[in-house]
Amino acid sequence: MTTLRDAAMKSKAWPFDEARRVLKRYEKAPPEKGFVLFETGYGPSGLPHIGTFGEVARTTMIRRAFEVISDLPTKLICFSDDMDGMRKIPSNVPNQELLKANEQKPLTSVPDPFEEYDSFGDHNNAMLRRFLDTFGFDYEFYSATEFYKTGQFDTVLKRAVDHYEDVMKVMLKSLRDERAATYSIFLPIHPETGRVLYVPIKSVNKTDYTITFDDEDGREWTLPVTGGNVKLQWKPDFGARWAALDVDFEMYGKDHSTNTPIYDRICEILGGKKPDHFTYELFLDANGEKISKSKGNGLSIDEWLTYASTESLGYFMFLKPKTAKRMHFDIIPKMMDEYHQQLRAYPGQSVDQQLNNPVWHIHGGKPPESKMVVPFSMLLNLASVAGASDKDGLWGFIKRYAPDASPEANPDLDQAAGFALRYFDDFVKPTLQFRAPDDKERAALEDLVAALRDPAAAVAQIAKKNAMDGKEEAAPEADMTSDDFLQTVVFAIGKNHGFENLRDWFKALYEVLLGQSQGPRFGGFIALYGVDETVVLIERALQGKLAV
Repeated sequence: MTTLRDAAMKSKAWPFDEARRVLKRYEKAPPEKGFVLFETGYGPSGLPHIGTFGEVARTTMIRRAFEVISDLPTKLICFSDDMDGMRKIPSNVPNQELLKANEQKPLTSVPDPFEEYDSFGDHNNAMLRRFLDTFGFDYEFYSATEFYKTGQFDTVLKRAVDHYEDVMKVMLKSLRDERAATYSIFLPIHPETGRVLYVPIKSVNKTDYTITFDDEDGREWTLPVTGGNVKLQWKPDFGARWAALDVDFEMYGKDHSTNTPIYDRICEILGGKKPDHFTYELFLDANGEKISKSKGNGLSIDEWLTYASTESLGYFMFLKPKTAKRMHFDIIPKMMDEYHQQLRAYPGQSVDQQLNNPVWHIHGGKPPESKMVVPFSMLLNLASVAGASDKDGLWGFIKRYAPDASPEANPDLDQAAGFALRYFDDFVKPTLQFRAPDDKERAALEDLVAALRDPAAAVAQIAKKNAMDGKEEAAPEADMTSDDFLQTVVFAIGKNHGFENLRDWFKALYEVLLGQSQGPRFGGFIALYGVDETVVLIERALQGKLAV
């Protein structure tokens, strides 16, 4: 009998691929630190965006996969580079003048423009942690400011002094001549202004682990590299952090990929073992541009959660991490519905199939049962025609369609109903554009009304279609509550009215009745909205009351 671990060792799901790579690090002996360390890095120069969340979500998926194939303890650290100097002021935050007055200061020394936390760095860290906690991630949060100032980084900083020439040699190869002329891996924090200084270093002193430099006014200073007086430039900081923490795995975006050899070599020079890496493709906004914290383009964490569940976001993160993906509001309905499709499929799958199913990775091998008896896309269509302003309005239709459903028994559906109303109001309603049917479409719609009013007429339409197709099979018995029967009726009427490409018929239904070019499985929509209600909707369209 195949065990879960045996199946996981062969699984083609990308988290298991990565987990097996990490496991190879400890084929001969377990880690001396007592655990395998997964890390994610975060630069809190602006409000956290979905890409930041994606790193933690995906790393967690790999960590969970690792825990299936190994008994070694694991830990996940979220490391915030909040001692970085604020070089660029984000355009999507208030109090721009306040921020401008504090340029080049470490982010944890910049006042919070929202006036809620001790600093801008603390504010952005709290925003990230709030979401990570909401999602239920198991992690430890590390602050670079605390790491530097409490001396936890001192040993590696001293090694950076001892091996200064070697680290500089690695860095200088990657720099243009003009930049290389004044570059140093060390950035002093000015004792008076508190600003992070990008100035040439006059000397690096290995006897007492200090650096000497002139500030921007020409005054000479000597500072110890330890105790938070100095920070490393961001590329050396990457490798130094890996060495200091003994990191085993870290993922980052494709824009870092060319620097990977630099990070790795510096880690090794400073006494560490380079971690395994995973490079993911970047997230793009509606215009195909890279999502940026400073620009605030693309979807924010809060925006996604206004219109969809955290699980749907996890589902999006699982899909094809090596492929650049556009993140805009229009992907949300698809992610909601596909997530629940995978949930429904999971119980009937083999172990191998379950390990390849995204919901296994989203829920750590324990996915819940889907109670979404109505797809999210259908809820949007229902919101469009029902004129419902709250969830109670939608539930009136839902309970008639699924009598056993309720907000208490179907909490995911109840949550989705609220999401659907907000999404419809903000994104669908403003774009609705109804049109009048042409003569061919009008005749078909009139027949559809007749079929919905009279089950015998519905059966006759199916029989007519079967005869046209040369089929001798009898039409099914009328069941005006069945999605499948109603879909067959709609399909038959389209064929009977000469729609060679039935997509044109269904597109006409959507554009005339729903004001959109795409829509739901129409038989399911009729069953949900109601046969009588659909008749009224079609009649209003035929009377020209929708296309106004």
